[in-house]
Amino acid sequence: MADNVRYQIKRHLGVLSANEKSGWKKEVNIVSWNDGPDKLDIRDWNPDHTKMAKGITLTEPESRALALALEELFRRQV
Repeated sequence: MADNVRYQIKRHLGVLSANEKSGWKKEVNIVSWNDGPDKLDIRDWNPDHTKMAKGITLTEPESRALALALEELFRRQV
């Protein structure tokens, strides 16, 4: 990402996967980008959170819609 992007990880929610060789982890966090509102963020981070890969950032309504969609998906599979 561009060097001029500011971010603050407000809350770490979990690790989805990890690459033991590189140390990078796919994480779910609450992040504020460029001093904006907190958003749910899913992306790969290096061990000290100074580098990141492309990811997805969701507003609260988008996060709730995703949660409902996943709940429905997994309910059908049971």
